[in-house]
Amino acid sequence: MSKKDYSILVVDDEEAFRYMLSSLLTGDGYTADTAGDGVSAINAVQTKPFHVVLCDVKMPKVDGIEVLKFIKQNFPAIEVIMLTGSASIPIAVECMKVGAYDYITKPTTSDDLLSTIERALERRQLLIDNIVMKSELTRLAGPNDMVGESEAFRKVLDIARKVAPTESTVLIQGPSGTGKELIASYIFQNSDRRDLPFVTLNCASIPDTLIESELFGYEKGAFTDARSTKQGIVEIANNGTLFLDEIGDISPIVQPKILRFIQSGEFRRVGGNTVLRADCRILSATNKNLKEEVKEGRFREDLLYRLNVITIDIPPLKARKSDVPLLVASFLTSRMKTKVKKTISPKAMEVLMQYDWPGNIRELENVIERAAILCHNNTIEPHDLSLATSPLMLPTGGSSDNKIGTAMALKEIERMHIEGVLRSFRGNKTESAKVLGISLKTLYTKIQQYQIKLS
Repeated sequence: MSKKDYSILVVDDEEAFRYMLSSLLTGDGYTADTAGDGVSAINAVQTKPFHVVLCDVKMPKVDGIEVLKFIKQNFPAIEVIMLTGSASIPIAVECMKVGAYDYITKPTTSDDLLSTIERALERRQLLIDNIVMKSELTRLAGPNDMVGESEAFRKVLDIARKVAPTESTVLIQGPSGTGKELIASYIFQNSDRRDLPFVTLNCASIPDTLIESELFGYEKGAFTDARSTKQGIVEIANNGTLFLDEIGDISPIVQPKILRFIQSGEFRRVGGNTVLRADCRILSATNKNLKEEVKEGRFREDLLYRLNVITIDIPPLKARKSDVPLLVASFLTSRMKTKVKKTISPKAMEVLMQYDWPGNIRELENVIERAAILCHNNTIEPHDLSLATSPLMLPTGGSSDNKIGTAMALKEIERMHIEGVLRSFRGNKTESAKVLGISLKTLYTKIQQYQIKLS
């Protein structure tokens, strides 16, 4: 980020001093705003995202300490540097306890002030890195995770490599468990924004009533439990990358607001009237066919066009079986939490190559991890592999061949299929949803709809 991308608020009741600081900051390349009192400062931080606040301690009505408390309670990512005309140790100690980055006595030199601001910005970046768990992201995007030499996988990586340095929105499509989040992470790590925040929102894991406030934040008093203003993840991801996972499950009510944000970068917090702006590159992923969702009226066509400027289709594992040995080797060497290195026998590998992997890479990893823990003599054999019953095996007295193609309603076959997968995984809904290629929320809906009961 260049200095002009950093916004600094100067708060002081002396107009001449405000003007001097504002001129110093803009002259050094920063974007600077001013506020003449504590009330104006509190209003300002609620209407525009700031990186640093320079705040005078002694001001009429609402003093600097109160402004500092408000900012650290509601906008902890903003660094606050306190300014005062008198060197008071008790006041300095109080400011630091509340959360001020530093305490500077006026007058100060330009070099000292600018150096303090630079250090505050560095500390702010460390805080954001912690919020978005950047270390975990780096692990996911490591070289051991991008495993595969099949032609299908090379095509995916080639597209991801070409689109990464651009600012285009990217839609990543593929069945559950194929590694869509890894491709998103790979694009981020190879983009020009790789040193800036990467924030992920799983749209399927958040109730429809909360998704908007999670995305865009909310104002104090917007609803019963809104006791203070909260920043949304678009503000946390400002100047960075926002990854919307399971975008196909997002509420139709929120879709127009996401469309507006992608088009203009503008948004409003829930309960607020002020238009705010954030600059985020949008990556999204889904296991659904969004064109079919558009036909069914569940997804906006104009939003789809905005999301899929570039579309990356990730093939299922059964379409890239030549990568299975490489993936297994990667899991055994870098992922397994066992003290002794485990190997796999040729016969066990043959079983893995013959299996169709309905749960894709995620299922393969789980199977290998379980086998590595339970195997004898540190070698995985065929009997160590716990593979799910094929999804085509339905929980009836006869075989699936006796049902499919007969005069049976499609919904009944779907019910039997879901029940069969649930039984295969002994009622484990999370794993069943992965194999079925649907979200956990959709699986619960189907269970209720078909009144499926497992003994």
